[in-house]
Amino acid sequence: MKDFGTMEEFDALLKGLHERGIKLVMDFVVNHSSDEHEWFKQSRSSRTSKYRNYYHWWDSERGTPSPRYSLFDVNHDAWKYDSLTNSFYLHYFSRKQPDLNWENPELRKEIFDMMKFWAEKGIDGYRLDAFQFAAKDTSFPAFPKDYEKNFILYYAMGPHLHDYLKEMNKEVFSKYDVFSVAEGAGNSFKDAHELVDADRKELDMAYAFEAVDIAKPEGYSLLHLKEVFSRWDSAFAKNGWLSIFLANHDQARLVSRFGNDSKQYREPSSKMLATFLMTMRGTPYYYNGDELGMTNAGFTKIEQYKDIPTLNEYQYQKNHNGDMEKFLKNLQFSCRDNGRTPFQWDSSKNAGFSTGNPWLSVNSNYTEINAAQQEKDSNSILNYFRKIVQLRKDNPALTYGAYTLLDKDNPSVYAYTREWQGKKFLVVLNFTNQPAVFNIGLDISKAKVVIDNYPVTTDQALKAYEARVYQF
Repeated sequence: MKDFGTMEEFDALLKGLHERGIKLVMDFVVNHSSDEHEWFKQSRSSRTSKYRNYYHWWDSERGTPSPRYSLFDVNHDAWKYDSLTNSFYLHYFSRKQPDLNWENPELRKEIFDMMKFWAEKGIDGYRLDAFQFAAKDTSFPAFPKDYEKNFILYYAMGPHLHDYLKEMNKEVFSKYDVFSVAEGAGNSFKDAHELVDADRKELDMAYAFEAVDIAKPEGYSLLHLKEVFSRWDSAFAKNGWLSIFLANHDQARLVSRFGNDSKQYREPSSKMLATFLMTMRGTPYYYNGDELGMTNAGFTKIEQYKDIPTLNEYQYQKNHNGDMEKFLKNLQFSCRDNGRTPFQWDSSKNAGFSTGNPWLSVNSNYTEINAAQQEKDSNSILNYFRKIVQLRKDNPALTYGAYTLLDKDNPSVYAYTREWQGKKFLVVLNFTNQPAVFNIGLDISKAKVVIDNYPVTTDQALKAYEARVYQF
């Protein structure tokens, strides 16, 4: 596809990254393909095509298939009728994203060959998109009424998923120096451990989405956030490995959801959230633009959004007499297009992102929030982010150390220690816009403050969104 450039450009990108000590992890989308892919064109051309069994088809003489919920479809229907062969095909996501049939060993071989192609080029790893959905019960039994309210229970970790991952590990991961992470960690700690524990020979890591889903337009409870992160840490204290994140390409902006994007508090709350994510055990993922404290887009009209599920859901709500004003207000807080506006490089046209017309409008605050301006300010969110990343790199206790929650019932402050090989750190974070006091039962009089997002103070009263890390 010409829009994505040439293979020579990819090779130059990979070489340039490696020269700069940066690794490239490729997003590998193998739960589904495009309906414009040659496999699907062949698959829908005839019931006897070699590629028919690369996808999930239901011939209409068998009657209507059991309902399946689609996350992106305008009618929420995951079965699309195709008149060419008088059959339905399955698409958990968009109609243009038919699901692949992992039961077919020929399909699996093609995918493993594809993965080897990129590994031979020297990529450093794979992120498996939506992979917890890849395995299906191909008899497509009926699901209980209202299953779509918690569809992950029925969609995630289907039959043979672990077999497919073991095969992938044997054919690809074990033969190259590559990292692997999958989107989704199943429905339980057992599921998550079976995906990532080293002796299973499946994946290195999985993303668990419980924490990222906590933020709501009406706010969220810090006690809930603490409980979720502490529970996951405890479950992986001895085996397996965690990913730590609160934002990604499928979420609105970090500071707008978990911090405070007002002019007064955007900077301290961005720094506080960076401190949290960089002092937790596991591998932190930080989304492009959050290191500047980029905010939600402030779109007010549906025409400003480009996200397919959002546009389809708007139509669905309209067709079913939904509260459209409430729907649009929720989009301002939660639509993933908020996190996909062009990166704000500088104050020139289109924030220096492109000389053409960007896919989404640039956030109107780009003249105040941009990388060029923050490079010059030693106190900026960007430069604070660099400091907290360096602190983590210099102190393995912040990556590998035991995590202990303190002041558990404090509704404003998240406090915990990290200990490893004789080194001990205390992290105290005020998640509110009011001063807050912490009570941790530790003598901190001789502890040294190694980073603070305000001018250093040592009392036990934290300013609004203050983040402090002590070393004992």
